Amino acid sequence: MSDTILSVRNVSKRFGGIRAVEDVSFEVRKGEILGLIGPNGSGKSTLFNCILGQLKPSGGHVTINGVATDGVRPADLSLMGVGRTFQQLSVFPKMTVLDNVILAGQEHHGTMLSRLFSRPDMGLTEEAERLIAFFRLTPYRDTPAGSLSYGQQKLVDAAMAFMAGPEIVLLDEPAGGVNLTMLAHLKERLVAYNREHGTTFVVIEHNMEFVMSLCTRIIVLAQGAVIAEGTPDEIRANPEVIEAYLGG
Repeated sequence: MSDTILSVRNVSKRFGGIRAVEDVSFEVRKGEILGLIGPNGSGKSTLFNCILGQLKPSGGHVTINGVATDGVRPADLSLMGVGRTFQQLSVFPKMTVLDNVILAGQEHHGTMLSRLFSRPDMGLTEEAERLIAFFRLTPYRDTPAGSLSYGQQKLVDAAMAFMAGPEIVLLDEPAGGVNLTMLAHLKERLVAYNREHGTTFVVIEHNMEFVMSLCTRIIVLAQGAVIAEGTPDEIRANPEVIEAYLGG
């Protein structure tokens, strides 16, 4: 049985005459933490959106556990075991932390009819509280999410992404706007979740130190194409990567 959970094969995306992503291929193995990095304009976000079904590739294919995702709606990817966080926070600021996390799980449980006649929380409070405790947010359980710091809201966002029990989570700029103390906490929690549950992560990020300390393997994009792949140490020493970032 293959240990590949996500396969990207010859994916390209063009906007008119502009080639945003050009013939990108890579695989993500179950249980690994993969980083996807590159300078501004390298095609990272476009590739991410092609993987997540928010953009239709101009060419190539994406599969999850061997099943093609062509034509699958973004909302239905969660049924295939895919979770994600967004660059922009998706929390509801006036709802409590607990209610935010419960809400994130409700759409994945039961049919519309069963939800009408079930408990208001769909029986999800226990799981939501477990995730809130895991991300060390229990003191803020009943606090409106909008009153938390930006870094704490990022943790709420992460807890929401895990409510469906995904096999793979795509994290879009998780370090953006987060202070160093909270960033260290976020990294520690993600590593712990990966270790305890075997969940696979793909991280798109500008913060190089965060990626280098979190990920076991890194893929580098420049001008829409893969220019390097390797361990953090190999990427740090790669002349082509240095050139791409310095713009020499």
